[in-house]
Amino acid sequence: MAVTTKIVEKMDELPPASSLALYVDVNSYFDSLRALVDIFATKNDLYVFYISSTIPSRNIVGIFELLGIDTARVFFVDTISHLMPVEKEMSDKFLYIESPTMLENVMLKVEYLLRKYRNKKTLVILDSVNSMAIHNDLKILSEFLHIFVTTLRSWEAYMVILSLQEQTTPEIRNMLNFVTDDSLEVGGVSQ
Repeated sequence: MAVTTKIVEKMDELPPASSLALYVDVNSYFDSLRALVDIFATKNDLYVFYISSTIPSRNIVGIFELLGIDTARVFFVDTISHLMPVEKEMSDKFLYIESPTMLENVMLKVEYLLRKYRNKKTLVILDSVNSMAIHNDLKILSEFLHIFVTTLRSWEAYMVILSLQEQTTPEIRNMLNFVTDDSLEVGGVSQ
């Protein structure tokens, strides 16, 4: 079964206010993003709030454009651009946080978007938990994710937490099992 089909079918099974741990390998990464942002979000008329902690948001927009993905309803909470010498676009579509360690600010920026677009259904994507784990203590990250997922449930938002299979430790897997409702592995081998 194609990666995009597998992901969309899994998301279709989940009711709003659900969270999914999505384990992807590097070869299925872009197909996974297409499945979430282009197919699932478009089909369900969802706004996408994309938390980028691996690739700067401007680069992700470039990737989406190359893949033919419409970004009109995609908003970014970018935690990584301040650490890199990249041009930052200051607009409502791009909200910047000084560091991936500022977890409270991530939540505040997403809540700002949820309030601003309160009449829209949303999908929140965290890309990726592995990058967040590099910058944060796992216990603190786990506490943050638990509170964050609970908050998103109250907004009836979908939440997908991406984890790169090649970088997923047993500790990260246990943390995601604790904070998410379901999980899916695509591409690569299961651990």
